[in-house]
Amino acid sequence: MDYQLAPEEVRVLGCLVEKRLSTPDSYPLTMNATVLACNQASNRDPVVEYDASTVNAALKSTRSDGWSMILSGAGARVPRFKETLSEKLDLPPASTALLAELMLRGPQTPGELRVRCTRMHRFDDLETVESALQEMASRPRPLVVKLQVQPGRREARYAHLLGGPVEDLEVPEESPAPRRSTVSDLEERVARLEDQLQEVLGRLNRLEE
Repeated sequence: MDYQLAPEEVRVLGCLVEKRLSTPDSYPLTMNATVLACNQASNRDPVVEYDASTVNAALKSTRSDGWSMILSGAGARVPRFKETLSEKLDLPPASTALLAELMLRGPQTPGELRVRCTRMHRFDDLETVESALQEMASRPRPLVVKLQVQPGRREARYAHLLGGPVEDLEVPEESPAPRRSTVSDLEERVARLEDQLQEVLGRLNRLEE
């Protein structure tokens, strides 16, 4: 049977995983922090503008299916939310990071995943990335699928299957991109700034409590 998570559920779960791995000090997330994470302008494709009611509905539905949990108690002013994706799917940290990146940015090549996963998990080489992807793709209930190599491109992309079967669409031609090292450095700098912001927000929320 296929997984059938809605796009909003995929985005919320992907954000919770990302923040758990990249900014553990501010995790679990409050509702406001979860909305901010979903609506980030960078490291997201597509960029969305979810309101609190949309995120809350996604959290409720994933909670009922065992994908997430709510943490609240007598001494807590603000409820917090955490994902249980890695436990539910029995995933090691490396595979969890790859799956989260696919959930947040769509189909990507192993090379792209290795660079963009640095905030969550550092891969020593491309072979380690490909091995983790192949393990998830070869499961009785696959989590990812390897797409066909598009004409004019050298590498195949992988896509997650948590939202159901993936249509293998051709990637539109783009204008020449900057050198890979420049793009990677910029992505890592932006990611570090976002992580620092989330950590500050987490500390503010704890002070409010």
